[in-house]
Amino acid sequence: MQKYLPRIGDDILRFKLECSGAVLVEGPKWCGKTCLAEQQAASIIRMQDPDRAEAYAMMLKTQPSKLLEGPQPRLIDEWQDAPQLWNGVRLHIDQHGGFGHFILTGSATPRPDKQEAPVRHTGTGRIARLRMRPMTLWESEDSNGAVSLKSIFDGQDDIDGSCDLTLDKLAFLICRGGWPVAVTAKNERVQLQQAVEYVNAVVEEDIHRVDGVEKNPTRVSLLLKSLARNISTLATQQTLMDDILSNDFTVVEKTIAQYLTALERIFAIENVPAWGPSLRSKTVIRTAAKRQFADPSIATAALRVKPTALIDDLKTCGFLFESLVTRDLRVYAQPLDGDVYHYRDKSGLEADLIIRLADGRWGAAEVKLGVGQIDEAATNLLKLKEKIDEAKTGSPVFLMVVSGTCPYAMKRPDGILVVPIGCLKP
Repeated sequence: MQKYLPRIGDDILRFKLECSGAVLVEGPKWCGKTCLAEQQAASIIRMQDPDRAEAYAMMLKTQPSKLLEGPQPRLIDEWQDAPQLWNGVRLHIDQHGGFGHFILTGSATPRPDKQEAPVRHTGTGRIARLRMRPMTLWESEDSNGAVSLKSIFDGQDDIDGSCDLTLDKLAFLICRGGWPVAVTAKNERVQLQQAVEYVNAVVEEDIHRVDGVEKNPTRVSLLLKSLARNISTLATQQTLMDDILSNDFTVVEKTIAQYLTALERIFAIENVPAWGPSLRSKTVIRTAAKRQFADPSIATAALRVKPTALIDDLKTCGFLFESLVTRDLRVYAQPLDGDVYHYRDKSGLEADLIIRLADGRWGAAEVKLGVGQIDEAATNLLKLKEKIDEAKTGSPVFLMVVSGTCPYAMKRPDGILVVPIGCLKP
């Protein structure tokens, strides 16, 4: 039996069950949604159980409410295979009141041809949402957690800590990804293969099933490779088109748009939106989203890149390292009710990541693989601070450089925090 490693989402799910009738846990396949939900569920119904598929189908047509019966919270796993249950969950909550009735998990939004009883209600006020992602380095026990993001937001910036993550190890962690089955596997070859199998499943099956529309597997593979080559950049859809046209001159823009939408619906891609603060100057802010996968290993698997190849191409490794940091900071910000953005203006000034909390507090982070890039990153962060209209946007709680190979966490004389990714935790 696979060992369960505690997830940051455990406490979030517990809290949401305390204040919502149901919780929808959604995210990419294999990221651990069901295992997380099982820790708190009192009963389970698995909609993809082949031994009960016919019985479930009959019950859905005659008396779907029977499938909701059982000790609560009741887990409905892969609910999108029976989307009519959504309305049943909402009705049950309305009739019985209270909290913590159901947990729903899903790795895709429902496909239209499965909606015999369409979802008639968004679930607002009854069904809370929890976005899950593959495991962070803290969750996989590859970060020692010497530096807490929450503590930094609380003003405790006198940080200290060290880690021994090498470039070789980081390259491996990028390619392995945060898939629980990869994290807990004992053999490194098995660990690295999981992301490859995930991409294969996306190309051959998942992207077709999400909307019931057959797609060209070769084009899906080409699109994934283009996204991988443009990861952590502001590449436009036209850039992706140009990449694909070099191998498939018959593809059209509408097709690429449809494929991108399908990849979003299975949570394989999760782009980073632009942050729009108030500025002191009239500098135009670029509003394009930054291309990003849910996990950096999706990119390496799409390109069929091994850790040794990343070490030979440090520029690409740097973009993929930013993808890893983005994944981790997104998860670390969740307990703080925070979201992650990026900033870039027409002058070229940028901050790789902006972490903004619901209460308005924010911090900026530059992501740098090597120690030699830290000074330049710190200079950029200080320039950004000067541009922000703090009277409207507020002062940044912190300016931080997240490093890959710097062994020590420290606060520089200029106030910039330097935090190795191997020291970071929520």
